[in-house]
Amino acid sequence: MASHATGDGNIPSREANKKGLKRIMTVGGAYGTRNYTVKDLKDQKGKNVMIETVPFSIEEAAAAEEAGIDTMKVRFDPNNPDLAINIRNAAPNTFMAFSVPLIAAADETEAVRLAYKAMEIGADAVMTQWSPKLISAATEAGVPVQAHAGLVPRRSTWTGGLKAVGKNISEALWIFEQIKIFEAAGAYAVEVEVIPEELLIEISKRTTLLTSSIGAGSGGDIQFLFADDILGNNGPPYPRHSKQYRNFYKLKQEMQKERVGGFKDFINDVKEGKFPEKHHIVSAPDGLINDFLKKIENK
Repeated sequence: MASHATGDGNIPSREANKKGLKRIMTVGGAYGTRNYTVKDLKDQKGKNVMIETVPFSIEEAAAAEEAGIDTMKVRFDPNNPDLAINIRNAAPNTFMAFSVPLIAAADETEAVRLAYKAMEIGADAVMTQWSPKLISAATEAGVPVQAHAGLVPRRSTWTGGLKAVGKNISEALWIFEQIKIFEAAGAYAVEVEVIPEELLIEISKRTTLLTSSIGAGSGGDIQFLFADDILGNNGPPYPRHSKQYRNFYKLKQEMQKERVGGFKDFINDVKEGKFPEKHHIVSAPDGLINDFLKKIENK
């Protein structure tokens, strides 16, 4: 599997250093280059705010790397890892945490095996909604883990549904305690979703974890937004915490109209005898058809 994620591992050390890249080796044994290692990211805490996104296609991943996005999360399906592999290869120099499915691991052994599978094909870390016990198992096995606190969509039944969390003292304390438990479990970072900005500011000061803010204001160490939101891939309604910097939804609607129009024009041309035209066809050389008819008629 290691051959899938070679990245720019053949870049000489001197050239990699000029580009600000670090030479690394994946768990799968492939050499590569990255903009950040886990240590580099942790060294940025309290100094610089990192920028993070989730691309959903190889084109988005390549564009995000070219634009200078610091880190990416990538959805990882252990039964169909091709998309994650392709995105890894499309942005070979960007630190990536593969987002592993919550229900894909039911115990510590499965968690470690799943984390290793992600790391083997080029992940630099895994992002999870796992319990502290499973996170601890993965980190003890040497896998960098980003946990998830605040609004955790797949666990939202415990916090009252898909809405903000941490707006009362008991919830605020619970979020802080969860993050400290993740810290004790060995995580290097935690995604914090849809909590009050002021709360995240204070929590970030009191944890060694890198806090990745999505819908939690500017108090985190990482500012995170989905590529779908940044690019405006979908139509309204939009999440309150999102911002659309482009309108790909409108462009896709226009492209679909153009597709329909193209097919209609083709249908009409065929029905009206306008396609194919002379320059679209191959003409038989002089005498070929007469010779052909003589041959088949004599049989």
